[in-house]
Amino acid sequence: MKTFPWKAVAWDIDGTLVDSEPLHHEALIATCDEQGLDLRALPETTFIGVHLRDVWLQLRQHLPKTLAEAEFHRRINRHYAAGVEKLRAIPGAVETMRLLDSMGVVQVCASNSAREVVDANLAAIGVTALMQASVSLDDVNEGKPSPESYLRAAQLVQIDPADILVIEDSFTGARAARAAGMQVALLGNGSTNAQSGGDEPDFRIALLDEILQLDR
Repeated sequence: MKTFPWKAVAWDIDGTLVDSEPLHHEALIATCDEQGLDLRALPETTFIGVHLRDVWLQLRQHLPKTLAEAEFHRRINRHYAAGVEKLRAIPGAVETMRLLDSMGVVQVCASNSAREVVDANLAAIGVTALMQASVSLDDVNEGKPSPESYLRAAQLVQIDPADILVIEDSFTGARAARAAGMQVALLGNGSTNAQSGGDEPDFRIALLDEILQLDR
Protein backbone atom coordinates (compact mmCIF):
# COMPACT_ATOMS: atom_id res chain seq x y z
CA MET A 1 0.00 0.00 0.00
CA LYS A 2 1.25 3.49 -0.88
CA THR A 3 2.57 5.42 2.11
CA PHE A 4 0.64 8.59 2.89
CA PRO A 5 3.04 11.58 2.71
CA TRP A 6 1.67 13.44 5.76
CA LYS A 7 1.51 12.36 9.38
CA ALA A 8 -2.00 13.71 9.83
CA VAL A 9 -5.09 14.92 8.02
CA ALA A 10 -7.08 17.83 9.43
CA TRP A 11 -10.63 17.83 8.15
CA ASP A 12 -13.05 20.67 7.78
CA ILE A 13 -16.52 19.25 8.46
CA ASP A 14 -19.36 21.25 6.93
CA GLY A 15 -19.41 20.67 3.19
CA THR A 16 -16.25 18.56 3.36
CA LEU A 17 -17.24 15.52 5.44
CA VAL A 18 -20.95 16.23 5.91
CA ASP A 19 -23.50 17.65 3.49
CA SER A 20 -24.69 20.01 6.19
CA GLU A 21 -24.94 23.37 4.48
CA PRO A 22 -28.66 22.97 3.60
CA LEU A 23 -29.46 22.23 7.25
CA HIS A 24 -27.36 25.18 8.45
CA HIS A 25 -29.30 27.37 6.03
CA GLU A 26 -32.64 25.99 7.23
CA ALA A 27 -31.66 26.63 10.85
CA LEU A 28 -30.71 30.23 10.08
CA ILE A 29 -33.92 30.87 8.14
CA ALA A 30 -36.05 29.37 10.94
CA THR A 31 -34.28 31.36 13.66
CA CYS A 32 -34.56 34.66 11.80
CA ASP A 33 -38.19 33.97 10.93
CA GLU A 34 -38.94 33.61 14.66
CA GLN A 35 -37.46 37.07 15.11
CA GLY A 36 -39.47 38.68 12.32
CA LEU A 37 -36.73 38.62 9.67
CA ASP A 38 -37.68 36.83 6.45
CA LEU A 39 -34.55 35.45 4.75
CA ARG A 40 -36.27 32.86 2.57
CA ALA A 41 -34.95 34.58 -0.57
CA LEU A 42 -31.37 34.45 0.73
CA PRO A 43 -29.18 32.22 -1.49
CA GLU A 44 -28.10 29.06 0.31
CA THR A 45 -24.44 29.80 -0.47
CA THR A 46 -24.40 33.24 1.20
CA PHE A 47 -22.81 32.19 4.48
CA ILE A 48 -20.92 29.04 3.48
CA GLY A 49 -17.51 29.09 5.16
CA VAL A 50 -18.51 32.06 7.36
CA HIS A 51 -18.49 31.43 11.11
CA LEU A 52 -21.61 32.18 13.09
CA ARG A 53 -20.17 35.21 14.85
CA ASP A 54 -19.74 36.97 11.51
CA VAL A 55 -23.24 35.91 10.43
CA TRP A 56 -24.52 37.61 13.58
CA LEU A 57 -22.53 40.77 12.85
CA GLN A 58 -24.02 40.98 9.37
CA LEU A 59 -27.61 40.40 10.48
CA ARG A 60 -27.92 41.94 13.94
CA GLN A 61 -29.07 45.36 12.65
CA HIS A 62 -32.10 43.62 11.15
CA LEU A 63 -32.92 41.62 14.30
CA PRO A 64 -34.66 42.76 17.51
CA LYS A 65 -32.40 44.81 19.77
CA THR A 66 -33.46 42.58 22.67
CA LEU A 67 -31.97 39.48 21.02
CA ALA A 68 -28.53 38.71 22.45
CA GLU A 69 -25.86 37.09 20.30
CA ALA A 70 -25.62 34.05 22.59
CA GLU A 71 -29.37 33.46 22.28
CA PHE A 72 -29.15 33.82 18.49
CA HIS A 73 -26.50 31.09 18.47
CA ARG A 74 -28.50 28.85 20.79
CA ARG A 75 -31.62 29.11 18.66
CA ILE A 76 -29.74 28.26 15.46
CA ASN A 77 -28.04 25.28 17.09
CA ARG A 78 -31.39 24.08 18.46
CA HIS A 79 -32.97 24.14 15.00
CA TYR A 80 -29.91 22.40 13.56
CA ALA A 81 -29.95 19.65 16.18
CA ALA A 82 -33.63 19.04 15.47
CA GLY A 83 -32.84 18.18 11.85
CA VAL A 84 -29.74 15.96 12.14
CA GLU A 85 -31.58 12.99 10.59
CA LYS A 86 -31.32 14.90 7.29
CA LEU A 87 -27.52 14.85 7.34
CA ARG A 88 -25.57 12.71 4.88
CA ALA A 89 -21.85 12.12 4.44
CA ILE A 90 -20.12 13.69 1.45
CA PRO A 91 -19.47 10.90 -1.09
CA GLY A 92 -16.27 9.03 -0.22
CA ALA A 93 -15.84 10.71 3.17
CA VAL A 94 -16.33 7.74 5.46
CA GLU A 95 -14.47 5.31 3.18
CA THR A 96 -11.48 7.66 2.86
CA MET A 97 -11.34 8.22 6.60
CA ARG A 98 -11.37 4.48 7.27
CA LEU A 99 -8.56 3.91 4.80
CA LEU A 100 -6.46 6.64 6.40
CA ASP A 101 -7.11 5.11 9.79
CA SER A 102 -5.95 1.71 8.54
CA MET A 103 -2.74 3.37 7.34
CA GLY A 104 -2.07 4.84 10.77
CA VAL A 105 -2.68 8.44 9.69
CA VAL A 106 -3.79 10.69 12.54
CA GLN A 107 -7.09 12.45 11.86
CA VAL A 108 -8.41 15.60 13.49
CA CYS A 109 -11.09 18.11 12.53
CA ALA A 110 -11.47 21.87 12.84
CA SER A 111 -14.77 23.60 12.28
CA ASN A 112 -16.35 27.04 12.40
CA SER A 113 -19.42 25.44 13.99
CA ALA A 114 -20.27 25.20 17.69
CA ARG A 115 -19.30 22.14 19.72
CA GLU A 116 -22.88 20.86 19.76
CA VAL A 117 -22.98 20.96 15.97
CA VAL A 118 -19.52 19.45 15.49
CA ASP A 119 -20.37 16.48 17.70
CA ALA A 120 -23.75 16.01 15.99
CA ASN A 121 -22.15 16.05 12.54
CA LEU A 122 -19.49 13.49 13.39
CA ALA A 123 -22.01 11.20 15.08
CA ALA A 124 -24.47 11.50 12.18
CA ILE A 125 -22.01 9.95 9.72
CA GLY A 126 -20.44 7.56 12.24
CA VAL A 127 -16.87 8.86 12.28
CA THR A 128 -16.47 10.14 15.86
CA ALA A 129 -14.15 7.27 16.79
CA LEU A 130 -11.89 7.98 13.81
CA MET A 131 -11.02 11.47 15.06
CA GLN A 132 -8.14 11.80 17.50
CA ALA A 133 -9.33 15.32 18.37
CA SER A 134 -11.77 17.98 17.24
CA VAL A 135 -11.82 21.77 17.41
CA SER A 136 -15.05 23.77 17.36
CA LEU A 137 -15.73 27.49 17.30
CA ASP A 138 -16.27 27.26 21.07
CA ASP A 139 -12.63 26.18 21.50
CA VAL A 140 -10.97 29.22 19.90
CA ASN A 141 -11.02 32.99 20.11
CA GLU A 142 -11.25 33.46 16.35
CA GLY A 143 -12.75 31.20 13.70
CA LYS A 144 -11.53 30.70 10.15
CA PRO A 145 -10.00 32.47 8.23
CA SER A 146 -7.88 32.86 11.36
CA PRO A 147 -5.38 29.97 11.58
CA GLU A 148 -6.18 29.47 15.29
CA SER A 149 -8.44 26.43 14.87
CA TYR A 150 -5.93 24.53 12.74
CA LEU A 151 -3.03 25.46 15.01
CA ARG A 152 -5.09 24.23 17.97
CA ALA A 153 -5.78 20.97 16.13
CA ALA A 154 -2.05 20.47 15.51
CA GLN A 155 -1.35 21.14 19.17
CA LEU A 156 -3.94 18.61 20.32
CA VAL A 157 -2.43 15.79 18.27
CA GLN A 158 1.15 17.02 18.86
CA ILE A 159 2.08 17.08 15.18
CA ASP A 160 4.00 19.83 13.40
CA PRO A 161 1.67 21.88 11.13
CA ALA A 162 4.04 21.21 8.21
CA ASP A 163 3.23 17.49 8.53
CA ILE A 164 -0.54 18.00 8.28
CA LEU A 165 -2.69 18.03 5.16
CA VAL A 166 -5.93 20.00 5.49
CA ILE A 167 -9.05 19.12 3.49
CA GLU A 168 -11.36 22.09 2.91
CA ASP A 169 -14.25 23.04 0.67
CA SER A 170 -14.01 26.82 1.05
CA PHE A 171 -11.40 29.48 0.36
CA THR A 172 -12.06 30.83 3.84
CA GLY A 173 -10.91 27.54 5.36
CA ALA A 174 -8.08 27.16 2.87
CA ARG A 175 -6.67 30.55 3.89
CA ALA A 176 -6.82 29.49 7.54
CA ALA A 177 -4.91 26.30 6.77
CA ARG A 178 -2.24 28.06 4.74
CA ALA A 179 -1.82 30.68 7.47
CA ALA A 180 -1.29 27.83 9.93
CA GLY A 181 1.60 26.54 7.84
CA MET A 182 -0.25 23.51 6.50
CA GLN A 183 -0.77 22.28 2.98
CA VAL A 184 -4.38 22.22 1.85
CA ALA A 185 -6.46 20.29 -0.67
CA LEU A 186 -9.57 22.15 -1.81
CA LEU A 187 -12.59 20.02 -2.60
CA GLY A 188 -14.54 21.18 -5.65
CA ASN A 189 -14.34 24.81 -6.66
CA GLY A 190 -14.40 26.35 -3.19
CA SER A 191 -18.05 26.49 -2.19
CA THR A 192 -18.24 29.96 -0.72
CA ASN A 193 -19.09 33.46 -1.82
CA ALA A 194 -15.57 34.54 -0.85
CA GLN A 195 -12.90 34.63 -3.53
CA SER A 196 -9.50 33.00 -3.28
CA GLY A 197 -7.75 36.34 -2.85
CA GLY A 198 -4.91 34.96 -4.93
CA ASP A 199 -4.06 32.42 -2.23
CA GLU A 200 -4.45 29.20 -4.19
CA PRO A 201 -4.65 25.85 -2.41
CA ASP A 202 -1.77 23.40 -2.81
CA PHE A 203 -4.09 20.85 -4.41
CA ARG A 204 -7.55 20.75 -5.95
CA ILE A 205 -9.61 17.58 -5.76
CA ALA A 206 -12.98 16.61 -7.21
CA LEU A 207 -13.51 13.62 -4.90
CA LEU A 208 -12.26 12.97 -1.38
CA ASP A 209 -10.52 9.68 -2.16
CA GLU A 210 -8.16 11.60 -4.47
CA ILE A 211 -6.19 12.71 -1.40
CA LEU A 212 -4.85 9.17 -1.14
CA GLN A 213 -2.93 9.76 -4.39
CA LEU A 214 -1.48 13.16 -3.50
CA ASP A 215 2.25 13.69 -2.98
CA ARG A 216 4.16 16.51 -1.34
